[in-house]
Parts: sequence; C-alpha cells; structure tokens
Amino acid sequence: MTTAPAAGVRDVPLPPVTPGPRRLFKHPLLMHYNRLAALVVAVNLVWAAARWPLPASSPGHAALANLALAVLVRQQYVVNLMFRLATRPPTSWPLKVRWTLGKVYHFGGLHVGGALAGAVWFLASVLAEPDGPGRAVGLALTGLLALVVATAVPAFRSRHHDLFEKVHRFGGWTALLLFWAHTLLSGAGPVPVVVLAVVTFSVALPWLRLRKVDVRIERPSPHVVLARFDHGETPFAGSSTAISRSPLKEWHSFANVPSPAEPGFRLTISRAGDWTGSFIDDRPSQVWVKGITTAGVANIETLFRKVVYVATGSGIGPCLPHLLAAEVPSRLVWATRDPRATYGDALVDEILAVQPHALVWDTSRHGKPDMVRLAYAAYRDFGAEAVICISNKKLTWQVVHGLERRGIPAYGAIWDS
Repeated sequence: MTTAPAAGVRDVPLPPVTPGPRRLFKHPLLMHYNRLAALVVAVNLVWAAARWPLPASSPGHAALANLALAVLVRQQYVVNLMFRLATRPPTSWPLKVRWTLGKVYHFGGLHVGGALAGAVWFLASVLAEPDGPGRAVGLALTGLLALVVATAVPAFRSRHHDLFEKVHRFGGWTALLLFWAHTLLSGAGPVPVVVLAVVTFSVALPWLRLRKVDVRIERPSPHVVLARFDHGETPFAGSSTAISRSPLKEWHSFANVPSPAEPGFRLTISRAGDWTGSFIDDRPSQVWVKGITTAGVANIETLFRKVVYVATGSGIGPCLPHLLAAEVPSRLVWATRDPRATYGDALVDEILAVQPHALVWDTSRHGKPDMVRLAYAAYRDFGAEAVICISNKKLTWQVVHGLERRGIPAYGAIWDS
C-alpha cells in the first residue's frame, strides 16, 4: 500500500486537453446518454418526414413502439444482454472502438428518448381520435404520461427522488392499465396487443421474483455496515442487487461483493441519507429483494488490458468484487476517511491482500486530494488503458470528464435511475 501524499502525486503534471473539436464531444452535455436520447428523437423525425403525410394509424403505432423501447431497455435481462454483447470484443480491437463500447451503461438515453417521443406521438394520436370512450381514456393517459415525464426531469428528480420513484412506479403501472383499455376500446389489431403483452410481462417479471430474505449485518462503524446474504444465489462480480424494507415504497441498489471462495455475497452500505441511516441504525434481520442481479458500469473492465479503479468512501464496494476476481489487471486509488476505523481491519486487509500497491489516501490526515491528478498518476504509472471511477455524482463527473477531455477513456455512474 502506498500512503499519500508521501508518493508525491500532488505534483504530477496533467497532460494537455485535446484540441477543440474532440474536446467538445467530451462535454457532459454531449455525453453518450444525451446522444442516444437525441438519436431516438432524430429517428422519429426522419421516419415521420419520410412517410408524410402520415396515415391515421401511424401516430398510435409510433407511440407504442417508442414507449415499448422505453420500458424494455430498462428490463434487467435486456440490460445484462446489452452489457454481454458490448463487452465481447477482444482487447485487440482498436482502443477507440472499445472506448465507445464501454459507454454501454448510457443505455438510459434510449429510455429517455423513447419516453419523450412516445408521449408526443400518443398525444398526436389522441387528438386525431373522434369523441368517445377511447378518446377519454387517451386524454387521461396523456395527462398521466405528462406527469411521469415532468417528475423525471433531472432537476426535479434529484431534489424529490422519493416522489419521482413513486410517480414512476405507480404512474407507470396505471399507464399500462390505461394503455390496455385504450388499445381494446380503439379496436387495434393483433400487433399492438402482442407488443403491449410483451411490455406488461417485462414490467411484471421482476416482481414475480419478489421475496423476503435473511440478512446478517456487521457494523464496523456508525458510518457503514456490511450486509451479508446467503439465500442460494452468488451473483457475478460487477452486478447489483436492489433491496427494500417496504417494497411498494422505495428500492435501493447496491453493488454485490461476492468472494471467489465463498457462497453468497455482501453489500457495502454507507450512511448517505434517511434510508441508509435507518438501515445502519436498525440493522434489520430481513429485507426484500426482487428481479435478478444486474450488470453495472464496472463490467466494462474486460474491454481493456489494464484498468485503474478510483473510489472514494464506500465507492470501494462496487470496486471490490472486481479486485477480488482479478479478471483484469488493475490498480486501486481509494480516498476515504480513516479507512480502518470506518470500514474495519478485516475489509481493509482483504483489499490490501489483492491490491498491495494500492494508493490509499486518508482524508482525515491529508485532506481532500485532487482525484483527477491521482487517477492520472495511477493510469500513467500502471500503463492502464482506462479509468473507472466510483464516487459521488460531482466527483465522478470531475474525474470522468477531466480525464476524457485529455484523451483518456474514463467511466463512472450517471445517476439516471
């Protein structure tokens, strides 16, 4: 283990930023998530222009196609499939290609684009309908879709996440019922019914696996707990599990930490709000789980010959399964407050056993570091091809975009759910 700042990484010079046009495409506003959303909208505009004037049935069919895309692209089996396909190419492929494939976790842009386009198309189809029960249901559904879209706006979602989650869940279920009513009342053909059935099954599938399971809680400090599960599943490294204490109210996803030689898995849960604080203080003996374990951002590591993991605080949790599995040579940079007092000797020793050359920055002794500089120093010294950052939203974006604008592949969560 290297302790900082003795290693002298404070003074490591950063490489220059790339030329203007290349740097422009690394701006947060042009990240792949937004590009995918724009692509879906653009495809809809091109399709409409090519078929103009549109037949009477086209807006309804377009609405269903786009809203089906919005739902299915979030389905856990579909997410895992997208990750599996995107990470299949060998490391012999050109770095630029692998760099782009690594952005697979931005698939939420397809969800956003499909939802926006679908809502607009549905409004157009309803306005063209004659008066009657079908149109009344359509107008009610249009208002509900507008509410769901409005509460998903990032500014609102970040401030009122619990409300956003409830509107998305219960509003989505109600919208699905109204879609069925509208489809049947409008006398649509078999194709819309089949598509709607597939969407309904996709929404129901995770809930068909709802169950309450035992959990053992270890609390090395008031800041964090290690939740241990052994209910017959050992998830793959880099996946996440959603847990809840009230399944109809709220769900929280955490990275699974399986140990190569042990059954079951752990979740690292740190105090970051009311729910996690209550979980740490109460230490429940059972929680609800649903669906299947789902691939997370760090699964893209297999696209590269060597990677650097950058973590702050409990961000070590999503990194740990990859460090333990050691499928790809990696180097860890971890900045946290008093790691042994916060996370316990056992966890820290487990990390150092597989990462003896890790750079661990104790913020209680050395203050907050320049994480972009630390990440670049590790990237350069280790000869890595990419950096994966697991931290809070502000710092993740600082690291990811701070490196990418300098021509270094970097990845981190985008908080789109």
